[in-house]
Amino acid sequence: MKKIMMIGYGAMAKEVLARLPEGVAVGWIVAREAHHAEIDAAFAGQVQALTHPDQCTGQPDLVLECASQQAVAEFGEAIVKRGWRLAVISTGALADAALQQRLQQSCARYHGRLIVLSGAVAGMDGLASAREGGLDSVTYQSSKSPASWRGSPAEKMINLDAVSEAQVFFEGSAREAASMFPANANVAATIALHGLGMDATRVRLQVDPHTQRNTHRLQVCGQFGEFQIELCGNPLASNPKTSTLAALSAVQACRSLVDGGFIA
Repeated sequence: MKKIMMIGYGAMAKEVLARLPEGVAVGWIVAREAHHAEIDAAFAGQVQALTHPDQCTGQPDLVLECASQQAVAEFGEAIVKRGWRLAVISTGALADAALQQRLQQSCARYHGRLIVLSGAVAGMDGLASAREGGLDSVTYQSSKSPASWRGSPAEKMINLDAVSEAQVFFEGSAREAASMFPANANVAATIALHGLGMDATRVRLQVDPHTQRNTHRLQVCGQFGEFQIELCGNPLASNPKTSTLAALSAVQACRSLVDGGFIA
């Protein structure tokens, strides 16, 4: 039996835990103390509820972050310094260049591993391959419903209650998008990490009042040629800011622990 540590106990974490493949179990959950009683009840005391990874005396086969960019910044270094594998879904945290450097240096020094999950987008293997031959441009556009943008800076950029047609309200770099929209633009960071980097990857964010789905459009040009990807994903019913596919990418990472596959 493989054992994972989960960072977070929100909508995405609960979706992943409900879908854990056979042969994988959760041994530890790092969450705010307010969630500990709920965790104890849900797992009948068989899972340790922690407030910090350093409280763990065991050896997880994988640490799975399904919480937030803040959680990556708060716990990431402590995890990889123990030589553990950390799979990150909140990739926008790596828009902080200093944090990314510290994590990479700690991985090299302590033999940990930082795994960037594909999250809500597809084609990252092809993008990384294309990078080897030289990329000319990578452009990403995210289109979501008004509900998906509520509680974000989008509310100050556009009137989400009055918008009547699809409208782009942000254009900039992946670093800017991931920093400004920590709950909405992790895909931009994921694409940047597999491609041209945070500053050269161009991002457009759009609100569309006529959709309930999250649409991701990726256009890549380089020495290999060019490709375009459009993915229309359903958000989690429990959190419209979160893609169902993002949760499934975390489940797939867990499955790779038991089926011998690769963790992308």
